[in-house]
Amino acid sequence: MTEPEITPELIAAHGLKPDEYQRILEIIGRAPTFTELGIFSAMWNEHCSYKSSKKWLRTLPTTGPQVICGPGENAGVVDIGDGQAVIFKMESHNHPSYIEPYQGAATGVGGILRDVFTMGARPIAAMNALSFGMPDHPKTAHIVKGVVEGIGGYGNAFGVPTVGGEVRFHRAYNGNCLVNAFAAGLADADKIFYSAASGVGMPVVYLGAKTGRDGVGGATMASAEFDDTIEEKRPTVQVGDPFTEKRLLEACLELMASDSVISIQDMGAAGLTCSAVEMGDKGDLGIRLQLDAVPQREANMTAYEMMLSESQERMLMVLKPEKEAVARAIFEKWDLDFAIVGETIPEDRFLILHGNEVKADLPLKALSGTAPEYDRPWIETPAAAPLGAVPEVDPIEGLKALIGSPSYAHKAWVWEQYDSQVMADTVRAPGLGAGVVRVHGTPKALAFTSDVTPRYVKANPFEGGKQAVAEAYRNLTAVGAKPLATTDNMNFGNPEKPEIMGQFVGAIKGIGAAVAALDMPIVSGNVSLYNETDGVGILPTPTIGAVGLLTSLDELIAGQPEEGDLALVIGTTAGHLGQSALLAEMFGREEGDAPPVDLEAEKRHGEFLRANRKLVRTAADLSDGGLALAAFEMAEAAGLGLTLTPSGTAALFGEDQARYLVACAPERAKALQAAAEAAGVALQEVGRFGGEAVTLAGASAPLADLSRLYRRAFAEAIGG
Repeated sequence: MTEPEITPELIAAHGLKPDEYQRILEIIGRAPTFTELGIFSAMWNEHCSYKSSKKWLRTLPTTGPQVICGPGENAGVVDIGDGQAVIFKMESHNHPSYIEPYQGAATGVGGILRDVFTMGARPIAAMNALSFGMPDHPKTAHIVKGVVEGIGGYGNAFGVPTVGGEVRFHRAYNGNCLVNAFAAGLADADKIFYSAASGVGMPVVYLGAKTGRDGVGGATMASAEFDDTIEEKRPTVQVGDPFTEKRLLEACLELMASDSVISIQDMGAAGLTCSAVEMGDKGDLGIRLQLDAVPQREANMTAYEMMLSESQERMLMVLKPEKEAVARAIFEKWDLDFAIVGETIPEDRFLILHGNEVKADLPLKALSGTAPEYDRPWIETPAAAPLGAVPEVDPIEGLKALIGSPSYAHKAWVWEQYDSQVMADTVRAPGLGAGVVRVHGTPKALAFTSDVTPRYVKANPFEGGKQAVAEAYRNLTAVGAKPLATTDNMNFGNPEKPEIMGQFVGAIKGIGAAVAALDMPIVSGNVSLYNETDGVGILPTPTIGAVGLLTSLDELIAGQPEEGDLALVIGTTAGHLGQSALLAEMFGREEGDAPPVDLEAEKRHGEFLRANRKLVRTAADLSDGGLALAAFEMAEAAGLGLTLTPSGTAALFGEDQARYLVACAPERAKALQAAAEAAGVALQEVGRFGGEAVTLAGASAPLADLSRLYRRAFAEAIGG
């Protein structure tokens, strides 16, 4: 088969700029082969090289006594005591999910699960953070249904509980949805597997499913904007098989227990290329691959296709040679492919052979370590104009505007499609706040949450970045967990636009300040740029996934309010309405500044709540929708009415930070008040739970009517 001529058009189709191609010519001293062009394209695109973001990601706090392994590996590793570790990461599958919602979302789940179990961990929890266009946009309902079905279809069949997440709708996502998938697993802290190859002449082994043509060029597609050729990109979306992945998990864990593995790497973005290059680069070794040995499910595949395929459920490992028979037997038992496809070599070379021909012969370090790195020009996001007058609203009408909106309505339509109980260790399922999963066979539990408020980040990237971390901290604290660490999923538009790069830089600075102040280092993450269609970008959406620890389930705060319980707010209410949910949903206004985040107050209030957990029945953080929405959600879940006494739109719907709503038995309120005074923490009684009506500052409606609206609005909005 004759290879195509390397033309400027072909170079551009591979996502390489003319100066980047010039750099390739300088590195290898000749024109690349077609396969080599594909390899450079895969390794130097934004998705794999982080070329626009590396400079700023390095500024994030990533260490702490709890951190066993920070960014740079397949997932982050955090100590949870007793010789155990939690391994977790969040990653985007945005572009594939817009093109092919079911498979895009399903393979996003599959990929993040592999990131976790390739490190030796058994997955115990999954979450997802989803951002969709407006419900009345012609594509939205199709995308929502496909994405939710894909997440459920893969996660349920694989057998991991989905315990949390978030769903939002905004016109900025009309042409580019966001699907951020999170997974966490458990392993012994002294049995973590890493990806750095070691030893010369060691066999490089291909594991799992066969290689097909699905997903060829997927990483390059994920590093480009969309336009009206979107349908042509469908073949770049991978196809997943959760049952194969389940077998791959069991085979890999059995393989790891057999002491056969030197290093192991998931074949994710850019498939065989990226996994082989990363293993060699981290181990300061070269790799020779013989593609004739690669298990293939399609005839006449070229070297280019095999190197860039993103077929799912595949791993690459460097094997202890004496263990070959043991390892092969394990994979044959699980009916999975096991093939020696190459070896480690001492030279800095990435050598690809197919048939009797050399298809690529490149310096391996140049593909990874010397990938382009840009210091993109950026301009700081200008200060938001002051918020204009906000009319006083009937508080019940304001509440209805929120609970009748698909962004704030009850999300049962979504999470009822996910199995949250598989493995039988889920203590707190999706629906209210952080998910909680027992650490099997111990008294411990882990809490999981994901948070960001994109409106805030757009108005003020620094405060918005801080707020995403602070809200994650509060959600973990509200169930009694001590926050441990975070993973970030940075979803932004085109970084070549200085204003977009400015959003990214501001958000990174805010996240960095917050994770440092709250002792929640970033241990893993993902950057997804070029989330634009026809030049229109998404809202900046730096999703924060966070994990917290309960040393015993006795520490859990997860009751429900009871008849006569008092409603109390920890923290100070000034009534901040800028960029608030009420303003957006009731008036269609996105104005004013994001709420300021006082990190010292966040820490003090969180520590106060955890120290006094025995005095409260349940807790929730106050964020979108303020006091009114949080109190309604808490009461509605318990089937109780509610009376709130503060009056005025700002007091009820303001989104001041560092606040919690707690339900407390009247006889315990005095002790909580005394503890607050001693700790210098503001605590205000704001109402009472009970009855069959919701009464806000004198305005009232039957709980049953509001509950009906709240529980139906999501499905009605997307025609579910």
